Amino acid sequence: MIQLRQLKQEMQDELTGNILPFWLNKMIDNERGGFYGRIDGKNILHPDAEKGGILNARILWTFSAAYRVLGKAEYLEMATIAKDYILTHFYDHEFGGTYWSLDADGNPKDTKKQFYALGFMMYGLSEYVRATGDEEALDYAIRLFETIEEHSLDVVYNGYIEACTREWGKIDDMRLSELDANFPKSQNTHLHIIEPYTNLFRVWKDPRLERALRNLIDIFTDKILNPETHHLDLFFENDWTRGAGQLESYGHDIECSWLMHEAALVLGDPEVLRKVEPIVQLVAKASEKGLNPDGSIVHEANLDTGHVDDDLHWWVQAEAVVGFYNIYQHFADEAALDKALRCWQYIKDNLIDHANGEWYWSRHADGTLNTTDDKAGFWKCPYHNGRMCLEIIERILN
Repeated sequence: MIQLRQLKQEMQDELTGNILPFWLNKMIDNERGGFYGRIDGKNILHPDAEKGGILNARILWTFSAAYRVLGKAEYLEMATIAKDYILTHFYDHEFGGTYWSLDADGNPKDTKKQFYALGFMMYGLSEYVRATGDEEALDYAIRLFETIEEHSLDVVYNGYIEACTREWGKIDDMRLSELDANFPKSQNTHLHIIEPYTNLFRVWKDPRLERALRNLIDIFTDKILNPETHHLDLFFENDWTRGAGQLESYGHDIECSWLMHEAALVLGDPEVLRKVEPIVQLVAKASEKGLNPDGSIVHEANLDTGHVDDDLHWWVQAEAVVGFYNIYQHFADEAALDKALRCWQYIKDNLIDHANGEWYWSRHADGTLNTTDDKAGFWKCPYHNGRMCLEIIERILN
């Protein structure tokens, strides 16, 4: 087993030598501004691709965090490009919130307000505040918090709805993507609202945000958690009736285990921690159902149909490393450390593109490489793998 000091060094080398240079050198759109929308799985740039809000928000978060942790000026420059482009082009200065996507020239393309995306915009802006103290970024992060609370919070049944039209009207198709079921509430959106609320609370201790963060923790423990299986259910009606069948998402389970724990730790209430920490361990344990003998972890399964998405996605592996390391770090679970290290070894052997930079989207269950899905794109961003590296760097103190 590698030593923790070696693990920390490997993470820093991967981040600074492979992941971040890919985005710095290949994704800046010097002609139209901001960043290109897509590099495909065969490393071909598509300069006319639409520019996704999630991609830009995650670039902002990643390079802000990298600058905060490592202090390199080029990371701050990249983060500032992202921040300025988001506030100029993605932010809707007429109705508030941010657009889902722009065309390659920076004009609004899909103007729906998906609260998952607004959450990521707040996540990136709040991280820029952590890194720089920038007042403009803080102002816009607070605006997005207030917008989510006004338009997404369900005052009848609690929780947060998925989406609205540009003008905050009802929208029929609330899905994040074609892969999702069309329900008004989802675990995934709640996960990526608690994530930015936690980060914003680090720099803005407003009582409204504290109440919202406490409420979100309770939503996860009391509504989204399946008390029988300790997996997190995925889709819900407004009244929290579970929908879309028996689905288990092992990647989201392990990611949620550490993000829910992080929220409780940042909140800093011992009573909340006493409630959350046993659940954190149970959810992480439940995710182990997706583990393979080689240390990798599959994405999800539909228990009703028997279908298992056994592709080995980049983001699932990255979250598994952090999630299992979190269990080791806080609960002295040596077996969890072994799971984190074995998954990291799988990543090194199978997902990192050492020749062209970044990571491949996935490997198929038969071991073949997935070059059909993007290397960089609407959903393929430096956030999951970049954050994995940064989390391990910060957690290993020497």
